[in-house]
Amino acid sequence: MWDILFYLFVIVLLGGAAAGAAYFWRTYMKTGGGSVFGNRNERRLGVVEQSSIDGRRRLVLIRRDNVEHLIMTGGPVDIVIETNIGHRCVMPASDVVEAPQPVFSKPQRAFGATAANE
Repeated sequence: MWDILFYLFVIVLLGGAAAGAAYFWRTYMKTGGGSVFGNRNERRLGVVEQSSIDGRRRLVLIRRDNVEHLIMTGGPVDIVIETNIGHRCVMPASDVVEAPQPVFSKPQRAFGATAANE
């Protein structure tokens, strides 16, 4: 009698394991691996630019939720230099104003000429 219950328990356990494997295969493997832990198509955090200041320190421009933050890392303490940097609006080409001409303009020198030769 105990042998029959033992084998019945093993069959139910193997059936549950097969059902769990089928669920895992359907949700995780076929959809590219992201649906078990939620939809991760949109990234909220990203590094926009980074620049090395010296051997240890680095300036990093980070975008989080469409707002940029400038931080400096690598020193004794990481520093937030500027926060809430929004998108800069770019002026159309028709609204660009030319720079004013200098008051005292000098003609351009030829290559190799000095001020004493003029």
